[in-house]
Amino acid sequence: MGNNRAMTNRIALILGLILAALIAFDVVLHDGRTMIFLSKKLIELLEWIAFWR
Repeated sequence: MGNNRAMTNRIALILGLILAALIAFDVVLHDGRTMIFLSKKLIELLEWIAFWR
């Protein structure tokens, strides 16, 4: 049963365009504050994970 669930170039392109549009939306409307907030939270998460390593 060939249940192929591979990421195709088309799917990767669509996801990339969606991500680029969301980043552009944040930069235009919120001066990039959402990206900074999420980046800080990601760093906190990585430090928390490193503690449990």
